[in-house]
Amino acid sequence: MTAHDREGWSTGPYAAAIRTQRGDLSLRDAEGWYLPLDLERWTAAADAGDRAVLRRCRGRVLDIGCGAGRLVEALTRRGHTALGIDVCPSAVGATVSRGCAALHRSVFDPLPDEGGWGTALLIDGNIGIGGDPRRLLLRIRALVHGRGVLLVETAAEDVDERRRVRIHVGRRPVGAVFPWAAVGAAALDRHARASGWTATERWSSAEGRHFLALRAFA
Repeated sequence: MTAHDREGWSTGPYAAAIRTQRGDLSLRDAEGWYLPLDLERWTAAADAGDRAVLRRCRGRVLDIGCGAGRLVEALTRRGHTALGIDVCPSAVGATVSRGCAALHRSVFDPLPDEGGWGTALLIDGNIGIGGDPRRLLLRIRALVHGRGVLLVETAAEDVDERRRVRIHVGRRPVGAVFPWAAVGAAALDRHARASGWTATERWSSAEGRHFLALRAFA
């Protein structure tokens, strides 16, 4: 993720929506594809679907694209050592204000304890970060230890798409264009096997969210 790619997340309407805990925001591209950004859920406390993810966490947990910190907060309350990272300063501030640890970093920046994390999280569509799932999976493989776990929220559909998107307020585009990916479970399984991971579990929440658990292999 380049500085140009981070621009839409780090300032402007998204950063303001994290602070106010509301906003009609989405990712959209020129072809009509869009992904709503569920700010109200992201800035609330962890829900039942989140808790199913958290029960599968092992050891020290790195939440990649932590947003307002609901998962880091819930993990900390469960006794995990957890760190959130995000390219949005408002998100980092919101996580810290919950009494949790967070850093203003991209997953592609140097990070603490690389190779030592027990679990990494890519929730709320964050498998899309950087627009290149294999590059992202390879990077996270270097962050976890030899039997580390990666828990990913996938698209509901069987898709494997690369998009050039912008953040929108309503239907109004704001900020720069940046790459994003949409990946379903079957495609993620393929990318995982090519990137040092093996799929170990697939599940869905009552609310219609979809997840895949991956384990690192040598």
